[in-house]
Amino acid sequence: MQIRRFTLPALGATGALALVTLTAGAAGAHVTVTPDTTSAGAYAVLTFSVGHGCEGSPTTKLAIQMPESIPVVTPTVNPNWTVEKVDEQLAEPVTDAHGNEITERTAQVVYTAKTPLADGFRDTVALSVQLPEAAGDTLAFPVVQTCEKGQTGWTETAAEGQDPEELGSPAPVVTITEATGEGHHGGAGTDDADSPADAATDDAREDATADAASDDDGGNGLAIGGLVAGLGGLALGGLALARSGKKG
Repeated sequence: MQIRRFTLPALGATGALALVTLTAGAAGAHVTVTPDTTSAGAYAVLTFSVGHGCEGSPTTKLAIQMPESIPVVTPTVNPNWTVEKVDEQLAEPVTDAHGNEITERTAQVVYTAKTPLADGFRDTVALSVQLPEAAGDTLAFPVVQTCEKGQTGWTETAAEGQDPEELGSPAPVVTITEATGEGHHGGAGTDDADSPADAATDDAREDATADAASDDDGGNGLAIGGLVAGLGGLALGGLALARSGKKG
């Protein structure tokens, strides 16, 4: 695997000025990220959404920078884009949740549009990651959006005490919450609780047992009813024979 050092593309003076002077409409339509879970230590799918170009120019590329606390990334394939992982060597090896030693990390994921995404049209790309065990931490995922004309860096992060709403080009962020059983370390629940599939199986077994019991009760009822009917028939037959004998 080719190891490359990750750096954000440099922006010239004109590009930097363009970032500062974004129109209100463009600034209001950021590149955003939506996680399917924020539980500490959980495996999450992070969906990045883009819904506009650069000052009206179609989008051609999205370069997503990964936090150092997430060394392993699995990009989701999108048929509208090609995808590339850019790796870098770690200063110190780390151990993943499965005990494997990791000596390099995915520093950046780059999606390149097969056909430029026209301004005003939305698309999404998604990454699968394991969130760090750090409840309360906020992870930033700076994104550089390249277009046919120009580029926009969604790379700003709020300083301590600063209102994120004040940022003109905010980086997508995810805030880690307390760990829960759901999705933790790839699981769907805790060891003490049944998963939805197990619960469904248990319900099915209970229904089957109830049906079987119902069938047995019904069968026993029919058998008893038949026995009573048979005894009644024998009694009637005996009575008829007795009356016939008397007449004879």
